Amino acid sequence: QVQLVESGGGLVQAGGSLRLSCAASGSIFSINAMGWYRQAPGKERELVASITNGGATNYADFVKGRFTISRDSAKNIVYLQMSSLKPEDTAVYYCNIGGMRTREIMRTQVRLPFTSWGQGTQVTVSS
Repeated sequence: QVQLVESGGGLVQAGGSLRLSCAASGSIFSINAMGWYRQAPGKERELVASITNGGATNYADFVKGRFTISRDSAKNIVYLQMSSLKPEDTAVYYCNIGGMRTREIMRTQVRLPFTSWGQGTQVTVSS
């Protein structure tokens, strides 16, 4: 199994900054993509940013120039640096990681694909 633990959320004034972290642990063989999503009350979950194992990044238009996603591949951690925060950034932020994990089946180590979600961390931006 693969577990994700998020940290770094909180309350901040508009224009402020926060950094979210998401650490993956467990029977990980390799990680492909890592990403951050968010879900505001009454809205669907939406992609905020993603990063591949090669370092290619992708951002939603509403965070371009304000948020930066990065990863520490050696530690299986993905970060989201959020700056110039706006009240409309208020949401629960979730990390999502996909890759390959190992599992012992009939005394044989096999590799299986996985995708895991973090527990979510609340980000509240006051005006």
